[in-house]
Formats: sequence, structure tokens, C-alpha cells
Amino acid sequence: MAQLNTAATPPRRILLAGASGTIGRAVAARLVADGHRVTALLRAGSAGADLPDLAGAECVLAALDDAPGLARIMAEAMPDVVISCIASRSGAPQDAQAIDHAANAALLGAAQHAGAQQFILLSAICVQKPRLAFQHAKLAFEAQLAASGIGYTVVRPTAFFKSLSGQVARVKAGKPFLIFGDGTLTRCKPISDSDLARFIAGCIDNPAALGRILPIGGPGPAISLRDQGLMLFELLGMEPRFRSVSPKLFSYVERVLALGAGVSDWFAEKAEYARIARYYATESMLVIDPATGQYSAELTPEYGGETLRDHYARLIATR
Repeated sequence: MAQLNTAATPPRRILLAGASGTIGRAVAARLVADGHRVTALLRAGSAGADLPDLAGAECVLAALDDAPGLARIMAEAMPDVVISCIASRSGAPQDAQAIDHAANAALLGAAQHAGAQQFILLSAICVQKPRLAFQHAKLAFEAQLAASGIGYTVVRPTAFFKSLSGQVARVKAGKPFLIFGDGTLTRCKPISDSDLARFIAGCIDNPAALGRILPIGGPGPAISLRDQGLMLFELLGMEPRFRSVSPKLFSYVERVLALGAGVSDWFAEKAEYARIARYYATESMLVIDPATGQYSAELTPEYGGETLRDHYARLIATR
């Protein structure tokens, strides 16, 4: 699959939503470094304005469900481009609908009213195979964005380094690395925050990115959960030790919790968490080959130069 040319573009006025998140901070830093005039939109109550990554950006606070407030901010910023890195924090159905769909829809409406020329959406590769509430919410907004008439780009990254780093401290402490099944059920091409930020910034004013859905991963090859564990043990100079967890456990938990989902939001939410866990235990974060319906490492584009191994080495050195 051909690579997108992500050469730098002339400075633009950009409004960045979700600027206090992990990816949002990296995007903000990249945009400022590229010379863009950045308005960083932070959720009301956020302490993100104090983050070093946002230095050089104008930080403004707004509730994502405050349509008049968003419209006022857009009118003041007059952005050429709006970039949304917002995402539900839990994946629970109500949160997903409120953030992944409704808040993005409010941003889109305000962007169009302010005359923005392009809307860049950070989505996720997993929406290819929607089974979860947040995936359906993301797809609903993607469809709304595509039909809106604004110039748009949807970026669907594979896995983030942060999402694959939860066991570093565990392994360093001498505990076994947890895997699902034999550890080879899923694969991904994780991409670093900085590489993803450069890719997103490269979509600005890029004719090759307009009107497109762009899956993107980091440098290959695709790696399994077992590969990640072996990488950690090698970097730590330790003998590999694994402990297997059956994905069927999540199915069992979901069935039990689903019994109360009809009468309790608490049970419904926890059942969704079990579905999320099962999904990530059994589904790869790679492009699906439309001809075969199978995940394909070869069809998953690669970008950047930072590897998960580089990231693990830094974490080990600093913890």
C-alpha cells in the first residue's frame, strides 16, 4: 500500500481537541514545532494547560457538550483545520455515545459554522470489525463526517505504545508476562506517539489525505503478545516466564454480568468492559484484507522509525 507523503505544510490556524491526552499532547507539540498557530481545546476541569507539551499553544477550556461554548471558541480561533483526538475514557456505552459521537458532532458543527476547511479525526483500526459500543459510536461519527461536505481525513492507528506497556513494571519485578492462549492469537504494528503525531500533522492541507480513511501502523514486522513478552525479557536479561489466561474467561464474566444488564446500568457497563477485554484478547490490530476477511500485516501501512523495542528500553532505563 502506497505511503502518504507527509511533507511539512505552511503555517495554519489549527484547533486541536483532546489536547491533554497522550496522543493529543504529542500532536500539539508537533504542530507548534511545525510553526502552526494552535488553539488547544481542553475539557473543562482539565489541568492540561500546565503540560509542557502544550507550551506554545493557546489553551482554552470547554465542556464538550456545550455547543454554544464550542461555537464561541471556534469563532474566536477561526481555525483553518480542526483536529479531534478526543475519545471516551472508559468505552462504556453512555460515555462512548457522549464523546466518540456527540462531542465530535458538536465539534464538526462548530467547525463548519466557523468556516474550517478540513476536519482530521483520530479514530481506531478496530472499527473495521465493530463489536463494541465505542466502535459503533466512532463509525457513526465517521459516517457523519464523510457526509458533512467538509474536507475530511480519518486516521485509524493500530496499537499505541502506551497500551502495550502495562506489564513492563510487572516483568521487571520478576512476575510472569500474561498472555492470552499461547500468546499468538493477535498481532499488531504499534506506532509511537511522536510518529503518529507527525503522520497526523502531515495530513494537513494534503490532497492525498482528503476524503480518505487512512489506517497506519509503526515500523514492522507485526508482533504478537508473546513477541512483546520475549522482547521485554531479553531487554531485562531475564529468562522468559509466561502465564496464560483463556479469553473464554471474559466470555463467562460477560454472560454473568449480562444477566443484570437489563435492570442495572452498573451491570451493563461491566458487561461491556468484559466484551472489550475479550475483543482485545482475540482480535488483531491490523488492516483486514477485503478479499479474504483476514487480518493482513502486508496491507497494514507502516510509518515512522521508532519501535516498541526502543520504547521498552527507555521505560526499563527510567523505572
